[in-house]
Amino acid sequence: MTARLSMSLHAVSVRRGSRWALRDITLCLKAGERWALIGENGSGKTQLLKLLAADAWPTPTGRERRIYRIGRREVDLIEAKTRIAYIGGELQDKYSRYGWDLAVRDLIATGLHRTELLLTPATAAERVKIEAAMRTSGLTALAGRKFSSLSYGQKRLALLARALAQAPDWLLLDEFYNGLDTRYRGRIDRVLEAARAAGRSWIVTSHRSGDVPRGTRLVMELRDGRLHSTEPLRRAKLARLTREARETARRPVQRGMQSRPVAAGGAGARGVPRRPPLLKLIRVNLYVGYRPVLRELTWELREGQHWAVFGANGSGKTSFLKLLYGDLAPALGGRIERRGYPAGTPIAEWKCQVGYVSPELQTDYAVDVTVLDLVASGRYASIGLADALTALDRRVAVRWLKFFRLLSIAGRRPRELSYGQLRRALIARALAGQPRVLLLDEPLTGLDPRQRAAIKRLLERLMRTQLTLIIAVHHPEDLPRGMTHGLRLHKRRAYITDCYSAN
Repeated sequence: MTARLSMSLHAVSVRRGSRWALRDITLCLKAGERWALIGENGSGKTQLLKLLAADAWPTPTGRERRIYRIGRREVDLIEAKTRIAYIGGELQDKYSRYGWDLAVRDLIATGLHRTELLLTPATAAERVKIEAAMRTSGLTALAGRKFSSLSYGQKRLALLARALAQAPDWLLLDEFYNGLDTRYRGRIDRVLEAARAAGRSWIVTSHRSGDVPRGTRLVMELRDGRLHSTEPLRRAKLARLTREARETARRPVQRGMQSRPVAAGGAGARGVPRRPPLLKLIRVNLYVGYRPVLRELTWELREGQHWAVFGANGSGKTSFLKLLYGDLAPALGGRIERRGYPAGTPIAEWKCQVGYVSPELQTDYAVDVTVLDLVASGRYASIGLADALTALDRRVAVRWLKFFRLLSIAGRRPRELSYGQLRRALIARALAGQPRVLLLDEPLTGLDPRQRAAIKRLLERLMRTQLTLIIAVHHPEDLPRGMTHGLRLHKRRAYITDCYSAN
């Protein structure tokens, strides 16, 4: 039997600026174990994974030890890294941010070479491994597709295939199920089940019970950078995650309601007086990278309406929100009417009235600004700031930072934050401009249960003002109370549906 890697930490701490991200972590991880790692945003989960993956270094204290063994033989970091595959949101963001648009087969080949770009062509032996990884992950038909053209779920599968091509002993998966629909979760479950059968170990961070893969047997919890507990994963622990996440819809699904196509005249509000629409799409066809996304869509948004947008990965939810925001334009023949903004008005003027949060925006925000500047930039709908902050900019930004409990990290950079902290900062940024319309693409992704509940309560209050909300989600339980309409995207068409049902 082939010996596999075990990992242990003793009295390890990690300092980031003036803050301890991890304190006195002592932990022993044996070959063949499969762990769930839980904890609130900012508790240190990502830092712990990076520490184990040898992508981060302990802060010297004189007591710290990080030990890797294969069987009884201690090995150095270089050899240990060849047996560990770490996948987090940062890696997916990096490929998008830097435009590293590799074909799927070449992306997987970089895993074999342990590089981020393909520096030399794959050998015949490596091509065999690549084909095997694509078969296992169900990606064979996408072998020649560019990474940027893949849906969110396909990108996650491709990165998992890249990791598995290395035949690692350990998979370190950081919020890996974020943003995935039921179908892609099932596909990843099957890939991980094959990895488990092959004897691989894993650590998976999670805020939801449904994001803990089958076969996980142990759980560790971090609190404020310290290891709070390690124990067998029991039903009671999963039940606690379920309870905290409130993983039941806010409102019962109307089973008898049938989805119906959006009619040519658009959709009016049920029980809301007819007023001129804020936004109107007329026979819109949308293409992204020469690929059709939406066809013949006529739809309107009125004051008093709050829309939930559903659809599988790749159905066009993100593209639909980008169309409404103004980052995408309809193909020739279709048009968008924005109330108060006649044709020819610079799109930047409209954007200043619209708050927007999306995973792509989180990817784009790699500029070297402080979190304070990031939030203030929402007043100008810009990435970064062209001019120095005014006194009003600063007051508004500080108010929202206080609300989201981020004021203590106002001087840090976006890439120094946890995924959940950056998501909260981007929501604060969207609200800093006092928008009329708020477009949210999976806004609660990466947030712990307490923060999800707080954001939903905030949205419920905002919906009672003049703000109009459009939110794209996979989980109906992520919707605030008060949604009035539902839109389901499927096979390039849009259908009216119940606003608390993804069915």
